[in-house]
Amino acid sequence: MTLLDASVEQLAQDRYVAERDGLAFTIIEGDMADLSALADDAFDLIFNPPSTMFVPHLQPVWQECNRVLRPGGTLMTGFINPDEFVFDADALDNEGAFVVRHSLPYVEYDTLVAAEREERRQAKAMFHFSHTMESQLGGILDAGFVITGFYEDRRTEADGNRIRHYLPSFFVVRAHKGAIV
Repeated sequence: MTLLDASVEQLAQDRYVAERDGLAFTIIEGDMADLSALADDAFDLIFNPPSTMFVPHLQPVWQECNRVLRPGGTLMTGFINPDEFVFDADALDNEGAFVVRHSLPYVEYDTLVAAEREERRQAKAMFHFSHTMESQLGGILDAGFVITGFYEDRRTEADGNRIRHYLPSFFVVRAHKGAIV
């Protein structure tokens, strides 16, 4: 099994769990849009949790997934409903208020002043990006996948975020490399 993440903190957690549970993982610090450390046709399955919100452009991600999957391999990917990014996250989480604040696609970088952007860069913090359904689903199709499943889910946490009562929070896509016979 191979784990790839851009977050050093997440990789440290992955190493901890692997050691604690006696699991054998290859752990790689990297960018999901550049899987050049991985060979072509090397994997039967890619599981990508809702992490595409951390990359500005999706097409390189989907193309790289297609490149490293074997023919007939499966891509399982999840993403946050882009509509959630319209709302002010602080107002929604802290006050339960639906305050429309952003247009879509949302780019967190654009909402920060220069000093905040630089502070985030220095701390190696992630920026958030929403993506249209076209770039999510259409991008998967354009990369050569066949979508074979789609699932919607709602947030389950009991915090102040009431969005789960009005629209799905997450989408999950199952896609295969190449034609299904």
